[in-house]
Amino acid sequence: MSKNHTFLKYSVLCIFFIITNEVLKKTLHLDTLLYNSLSEQLTTSQIIEYFKIKEKWQWLSYPFIPLLLFIKITLIASVLYIGTFFYSKNKVTFKQLFNALVKAEFVFLGVGVLKIVWFYFFQTSYTLEDLQYFFPLSALNIIGYKGLDAWFIYPLQVLNLFELAYWLLLSYFIGKLTFTEKDKGKPMDLGFKIVASSYGSALLLWVVVVMFFTLNYS
Repeated sequence: MSKNHTFLKYSVLCIFFIITNEVLKKTLHLDTLLYNSLSEQLTTSQIIEYFKIKEKWQWLSYPFIPLLLFIKITLIASVLYIGTFFYSKNKVTFKQLFNALVKAEFVFLGVGVLKIVWFYFFQTSYTLEDLQYFFPLSALNIIGYKGLDAWFIYPLQVLNLFELAYWLLLSYFIGKLTFTEKDKGKPMDLGFKIVASSYGSALLLWVVVVMFFTLNYS
């Protein structure tokens, strides 16, 4: 896989995320919701000043999304690289893992799309908190965030069908990279073993850390 081809896919991924984010903000009137939320805590002049600063630095949100995606993909690729070192007889490069992760990340575009569809067509009356805590096809949506302890919210958001699809895609791509004729079972079995032992462990640790800080600072 050429470096240019991976960069092209990464660029397309970033563009789609930026577009989805902008459509969400405009379609769901995020600024209005933010204004209503701040009006309960700040004076009108303070809110106006806040929005002036926000508009001035709005351009920073565009490079922020690619940067955040790059950091996320790089960290997960590093964790998966360790997993392939222990479980794979094939030598897998960091670039191959990065490319696999870029392809798998496309599944999360569906989160923003479904959020737009849900609040535009179905739940047309909503607050800023409803938008913040809504994660389509997640356990949190089944239970609901109201009345729930704050430290339970994030792990219930992580338990979602998009994350499951992400695991399956990663297992498929990594299985293709690592499986040899000497391995038993199927390529996806090996891929899932690597994903679960490396990325799964890291994700669990991350969720525990978020829960700890939420519990202590909420």
